[in-house]
Amino acid sequence: MVTAVVGANWGDEGKGKITDMLAEKADIIVRFQGGANAGHTIVNDYGKFALHTLPSGVFYGHTTSVIGNGVALNIPVFFKEYNEVVSRGVPAPKILISNRAQMVMSYHILFDQYEEERLGGKAFGSTKSGIAPFYSDKYAKIGFQVSELFDEEALKEKVVRICETKNVTLEHLYHKPLLKPEDIMNELMEYKKMVEPYVCDVSLYLWNALKEGKQVLLEGQLGTLKDPDHGIYPMVTSSSTLAAYGAIGAGLPPYEIKKVVTVCKAYSSAVGAGAFVSEIFGEEADELRKRGGDGGEFGATTGRPRRMGWFDCVASKYGCRLQGATDVAFTVLDVLGYLDEIPVCTGYEIDGEVTTEFPTTVQLEKAKPVIEKLPGWKCDIRGIKKYEDLPENCRKYVEFVEKHIGFPITMISNGPGRSDIIYR
Repeated sequence: MVTAVVGANWGDEGKGKITDMLAEKADIIVRFQGGANAGHTIVNDYGKFALHTLPSGVFYGHTTSVIGNGVALNIPVFFKEYNEVVSRGVPAPKILISNRAQMVMSYHILFDQYEEERLGGKAFGSTKSGIAPFYSDKYAKIGFQVSELFDEEALKEKVVRICETKNVTLEHLYHKPLLKPEDIMNELMEYKKMVEPYVCDVSLYLWNALKEGKQVLLEGQLGTLKDPDHGIYPMVTSSSTLAAYGAIGAGLPPYEIKKVVTVCKAYSSAVGAGAFVSEIFGEEADELRKRGGDGGEFGATTGRPRRMGWFDCVASKYGCRLQGATDVAFTVLDVLGYLDEIPVCTGYEIDGEVTTEFPTTVQLEKAKPVIEKLPGWKCDIRGIKKYEDLPENCRKYVEFVEKHIGFPITMISNGPGRSDIIYR
């Protein structure tokens, strides 16, 4: 059976923790999209980790971690992370890398930096990890697939061809140093050495594993609102963040995805630019940011302070619907224990009309939040294991959110640790 763990909102919902937790009963964990541009923070018996490319199941000896074909694979970053995890006492994880995955090149990272520089004040707030240039090349059919590393003659020709096109842009648009084919070829040969022992036909491997009754976990990066089709375009990422894409990005039949665990935060946070209707500012935001997450709401990749907001029912209902949520995992509920009353955004007012359906970006830019306030529970709920043991106002908050989003909240996370979870 295949379970997908995906985000309902802007990313940073706590998917890493939920994947780490569910991985205990899984055999295979697959990353199916995105690159090292966003991180998952995980707290377990080995310590606290920020993973960027490694699947969040690497902490169990019985699991196999898979990099699917949909991933933007930065090989040096991947192996640096692998070595860091092992150096901290985690048993060497079993790794497989799809022969159809494509590689982030050093020039993708440069192009990302140059473009943000060129855009100045109109920049996208990229993490400058080369992700947009990587996916642009992939769809322009000038990317490098892992399988191509094993045919050097063809590779040399392609490298020369790619340097020619890239150098036009470098010279005339960015006024930056040009690429040399021999440098790119050397880079690729280094990557070949590193990746060779792990390369496999991942879709066939997964097909056979499912026939044997193995449990597969798909781990998504970012959330619905960063999807290039269904998100807050153009302030989105460059690969689909939806569970449906898991079938493509891992090479699985779509009908195998039986369970979609959509992770949703008990309040909102966002990294990067773009419309964010329930956003709060000043002291109110600082207080929530400081208490939020484990050690505060700062990006796992960039360390940037996240933008904060109250729970957004409109965005979350939409986020869960697009993911096809069978289960909602509601995270960081413990953070809200300090509030006398908890504001929730239940609708958007656009041009004088209130809607509970999530609009396109043009409309979204005009939306003002419709806020309802719920009484707080004013105590620490960490350590509670049963739903009925939660304070009444806390349960009312969960049930209020559940009613407004229309999807079942089956897991509640009330702390950063692997065991801080309440099943409903």
